[in-house]
Amino acid sequence: MTLRKVRNIFLILALVGITSLVSYRIGSGQTVTLQPSAGPIDTTLMARVKAELQKNFLEKDKLKNEKSLTYGAIQGMVASLGDPYTFFLPPVDNKSSKDDLAGEFGGVGISLGYKDKTLAVMTTLTGTPAERAGIKAGDLILKITDAANNVNKDTSGISLADAVTLIRGKVGSDVVLKMYREGRADAYDVTLKRDTIVVPSIVFTAKNYQGKSIAWVQLNKFSEQLYKDWPDTVTKIKNMEAGGNFGGVVLDLRNNPGGFLDSAVMVASDFLDSGVVVKQESGDKSVITYSVDPSRRQLINVPVVVLLNGGSASASEILAGALHDHNRAKLLGEKSFGKGTVQQPEDLPDGSGLHVTIARWLLPSGKNIHGVGVEPDIPITWGADPTREDQYAKVYQTLLQQK
Repeated sequence: MTLRKVRNIFLILALVGITSLVSYRIGSGQTVTLQPSAGPIDTTLMARVKAELQKNFLEKDKLKNEKSLTYGAIQGMVASLGDPYTFFLPPVDNKSSKDDLAGEFGGVGISLGYKDKTLAVMTTLTGTPAERAGIKAGDLILKITDAANNVNKDTSGISLADAVTLIRGKVGSDVVLKMYREGRADAYDVTLKRDTIVVPSIVFTAKNYQGKSIAWVQLNKFSEQLYKDWPDTVTKIKNMEAGGNFGGVVLDLRNNPGGFLDSAVMVASDFLDSGVVVKQESGDKSVITYSVDPSRRQLINVPVVVLLNGGSASASEILAGALHDHNRAKLLGEKSFGKGTVQQPEDLPDGSGLHVTIARWLLPSGKNIHGVGVEPDIPITWGADPTREDQYAKVYQTLLQQK
């Protein structure tokens, strides 16, 4: 079956480019104010519709929850903008979003995004049900089925918040995802048993190649935990350097879906002496520049290479692009995901949240990565087995040439 036929069957939209969800955090005293509209919204029609529902709708008990009606109206207003990354989250969903960025949550171990407006897997997390089932970045999710909870949901037009809610669930329970992978003849079902997902921000491994000690730093996500873990990682790198025969740092950003901007700026600031890390361009073409934090700069003489794949997104692309634009690091691997718009999360008084696309990211060179991605200097197609040292010979050799 062709991809066109699968799209027609499941009523999903045309596949154009790859985007993903990214979170944005204001750094260093900066603030963003959501401007009020020019005038009040005319709610006359909304009130009439509500009255008609109260009069004629069969299941009137569903109309008693005023809060749910309000949330539904807000979600509809936000969804009308047509941007899947601008969305409203009721309190329960907003908490789930925060748990995700905090680094621990229940689920199956995938980060979600879109291929155009089709729900897709952005990354799979190591050691999770999704990885064990063979799910890969770029796979489309066409339907979510959870028999125990009476869920049988086609994903056409689904929001990220709703998809996350449906895929997550009680640890030990099953969820069935109907998947499509380009190159396969047909869509197929994958049954996943939910588990508690814990995502460490960093996995640090001391390697040895031809007598040189190498710090392999796998950054899994730019989460809250990274602010605590990165300074300890810098200390480990400096201790290895002081021990002699130090080859440098492999910064592994594969399958890193992004996270908080200022944590990416923090990491970049340890490798760069000065200059711009990233620019933020708003709709009115105004630009905010995020530069190297001069209080860091602890690894400016340490050789470094960066690893990428199709699951490297948003903050990962910012970090990789900044190091590349400053001629600080070679990029190895596969083209990155291509996520370059800015979402500002706003917590509202009742615990709900609003995520608004407010700008786009530009690399120091001025390049817009959204829908394009970051190209590696040295293409490498990564093998399925991440423990195979032989597939990393080119990585080590490139690193040692950086001195």
